[in-house]
Order: sequence, then C-alpha cells, then structure tokens
Amino acid sequence: MNADQALRLGTDPADYLELVKIKGIRLERPRDFGDVWMALGLWRLLKLDTLLARCMDAGEESVPWPTVAAILTLGRFCEPSSELHIADTWYRRTALEDLLGVAPEQVHHRRLYEGPDQLLPHKVAIEKHLKQRLGVLFDLKYDLLLYDITSTYFEGQCQANPMAKRGYSRDHRPDCLQVCIGLVVTPEGIPIGYEVFDGNRHDSTTVEEIVKAIEARHAKAGRVWVMDRGMVSEANLKFLRERGNSYVVGTPKAMLRQFERHLTDKNWTEVCAGVEVKLVPGPDGEETFVLARSADRREKEKAIHDRFFTRMAAGLTKLQASAESGRLADAGDAPRTLLMELAKIKSGDVVLPRSSAEG
Repeated sequence: MNADQALRLGTDPADYLELVKIKGIRLERPRDFGDVWMALGLWRLLKLDTLLARCMDAGEESVPWPTVAAILTLGRFCEPSSELHIADTWYRRTALEDLLGVAPEQVHHRRLYEGPDQLLPHKVAIEKHLKQRLGVLFDLKYDLLLYDITSTYFEGQCQANPMAKRGYSRDHRPDCLQVCIGLVVTPEGIPIGYEVFDGNRHDSTTVEEIVKAIEARHAKAGRVWVMDRGMVSEANLKFLRERGNSYVVGTPKAMLRQFERHLTDKNWTEVCAGVEVKLVPGPDGEETFVLARSADRREKEKAIHDRFFTRMAAGLTKLQASAESGRLADAGDAPRTLLMELAKIKSGDVVLPRSSAEG
C-alpha cells in the first residue's frame, strides 16, 4: 500500500514512511547495468548463445566456452579493451555476475586469451548463422556485396605466425609485420564473411579466393560485387564475368585518359546536389563506364594544391636565403643538410589527389 492509498483509506501515511538521514547514505560496489544488459539481450536475440552451446563441446570447466565468448563479445561491445582489462577491471564493475552467473574470480585473462582460439574452428558456422539471423531480423538483401581489404600490424617478431609479413601498411607502420584482412559486407555495412591473408599479399590476388569462399558458404548467385581499383585486373574481371557475376569497380588510373574527351560533352545527369554522372560504353561493348564530376570536389582539390604549393614555395625561399648566406655551408656536410632541410619542408605533406575530379 502506498501513501495515496493510505490517504484514501483514511489511514495515517506516517505509518508507511521512514525517515532517512541523507548524510548517512553511502554507495557500496556500484555496478554498470544498462549497457551490459542491452548487449546480452542482443547476443541472445542473435541466438549466438544457442549456436555456440550446440557447436562447442562442454567439458568440466566451471565457465563454459560459450560463456567466455559472450564475455569477450560484450566487453568489445561496451568498452573495447584488452582481455587483461576485461578480467581485472571491466567485468568486476558490471552486473554480468548476476546476469551470467559467473563470479569475477572465475574470469581469468588467460582463459579469455584462449577464447578466440576456441571460436576459430567454428568460423564458417558462425558466419552462416549470422547471415541467416540478421537476414531475418533486418530483411537484408545479399545481391550486392562490397569487398575491401585492410591490414593490422603486430609488435614483435611473430615467429609463431607464418602469415605475418611486411607489406603495404594502411597503418603507416611498414617497420612492423602484419596480416591483411578481407571483409565482405552488405550495402548496410553488415558483414557476412572475412578472410585473413599474408601480410604481403596484393589486393587483386585475393578476389578469386574470396568470391569462391563466399559462394561456397552462401550459395552461388548472380551477385553484384563492388570493389575499389586496387582489386581490378583483367583476370579478375574475366573471372567474374565467366561466373555470371556483375561488378562495379574503380577504373585503373592508366585508363582514365581515354575518357578525357567525354568530360566536355553534354548529357550529364545530376544524381545529387553538386554531383553529376555520365554513362559511357566501353570499347568492347561488354562494360559501361560511369564518369562522375563535382564542382565542389574540384574546388577542394584546387585549394589543397594551392596550400601545398604555397607552403613549398615559402620553405624553398627560406632555404634559398640560407644557402646564399652561407649557413648551409657552415653546417658541415652541405648535401646532407640540404636533404634534411628539404625533408622538413615536406613534413606534414598533404597527399596530392588526382588533378581531375572525375572518378
């Protein structure tokens, strides 16, 4: 019975009230609840708990591997950090002890580190399950797929990882060993598959392998593949055509000059504010090229060029004055000093984009 009910019944509300001394209140062991509760709800909505319980053998361990996988995933979702941080800090201040029934003392960083190794054998089953489940939840379409590659580097010698090699580093760490990761997503950004490649693997050499892998898992269909120009080779395009796949790919820079005459033609179509496109048949009639131009992008690139050349001109003028005054000669090794000064001028360089705005 609350106070309102007590008044209606004619009972003294004081019988149902307690006086509390505010200064005497203290919080003990507060725990995060909302984010982990929602994350666990998503985990169960995707039915990953039932999938892993079916796939991963149950042993005599106190914390089953499916639960370890859940803890790792929830930690990545709520507060991306290391396994050590999850075990020593994050898990202890969440309500997962009550939600999962696993005491903080049972969450060891070594077992968390072993979790991904236990999941890896079930990679294909997880990808198939997520594709089916996400398709049900969001009514996803898989007739258009985007494929791209990134890289991740390692500190250390990686002697136990034969795939770790030096290659083109997207992280600007060519001094470190790395692996390449190819990811396939839907237009909404939902991943449906990935593969790991050697760190020195060229992007274009992965296309055939990734297409076959995706078709083997999710059935062959007349899909449209979208890739950047780094994936393009005549062999890859021939491979896609022979399998009945369509594609939208970036045009190699070497081919752009053959379309210069079309840039001044009419019949451009505005597809959104400030962006116009034109369709141009390919020389063999099998392909259609999409030219795009943007006045705003052209002005932006011009401003980048102007800023770069202004800084270079100012730096070279200052360097010339130093040379004429004899300060470079006084520095000892003049050629080496000159190269070092040139490097300073170029430091913080803006990578120059293409001179034209067409794509």
